[in-house]
Formats: sequence, structure tokens, C-alpha cells
Amino acid sequence: KAKLSLRQVGNGWLAQDSDDLTPQDIQFKAVSEKAPQESELADAEFAWLCVKHVKSNAIVITKNNCMLGMGSGQPNRLESSRIALKKAGEEVKGAALASDAFFPFAWKDAVEEACQSGVSVITEPGGSIREGDAVDCRDKYGVSLLFTNVRHFSH
Repeated sequence: KAKLSLRQVGNGWLAQDSDDLTPQDIQFKAVSEKAPQESELADAEFAWLCVKHVKSNAIVITKNNCMLGMGSGQPNRLESSRIALKKAGEEVKGAALASDAFFPFAWKDAVEEACQSGVSVITEPGGSIREGDAVDCRDKYGVSLLFTNVRHFSH
């Protein structure tokens, strides 16, 4: 714990804090009108555990302790989300979605597409200057929103 993670980059090294937190170390804070049910919270915690092991921009979709879809390594969250949603297929209904960093946009972007697909809970670190849009979008679709205040995004 509390060690640096090193990665070789060109002729040098990138040092970043080690991401050693587990879901039990994190407080999942509901920030939407709809609070998650117990099973949705369990799916969200599992999604949060999975997303930290996926290359950024990471999106993971889980249900019943099973990863249904994953999108990663894309230039933006929208493309990663679309890949994860496609992989999850029809099983996405009632599933949890986790993002390794905040969503910079909500309307007509990854958040709204996830809500329209039937995801029941979305977990992200929070911290966007457009957080209000994220909350409003999820409230419109009746989707729970959890903030962790922990960013998994890594290089």
C-alpha cells in the first residue's frame, strides 16, 4: 500500500500513486434521486473493482458478479461505453456501469446512451464541472448515480 506505480515511457519513467483501494475502502455516495437497491449496489461495487484493472478510458458493465461488457483504450468515454454496451447486449438491462474517471458530458453522450440502454446504476468518481448535467440526465431516466471520489484513471 501507498507505493508508487512505475511505467516506462519512451526514455523515462512515469510514476503515479498505486491504486490499491478496494471497494470496501471506498464510500459509494448516492447523488441522484433514485438510490440503488442492495443488489444494484453490490453490482456497482463489483464493477468498480473491475474497472480499475482496465486500460483507460475504461467502462465496465456488470451484473450478478459477472462482467458483461468492457470498453477500454479509446480516445474518449463515449467510444469505450459503446463497446461495453455492445458486448453486454440485452443483458445490460438492470446492470451496473462503472467509469474509471468522471464523464465530461452527459446529454447525447455516454451517460444518456447508457441510461437509454437500461443500465440501472452508474458509478464514477465525480468531479466534472458539468456534474449537474450528469445528475439531471440520470434522474430523467430513473438511474442511480454513485460517486466514489476516487479516480481509477491511470496510464
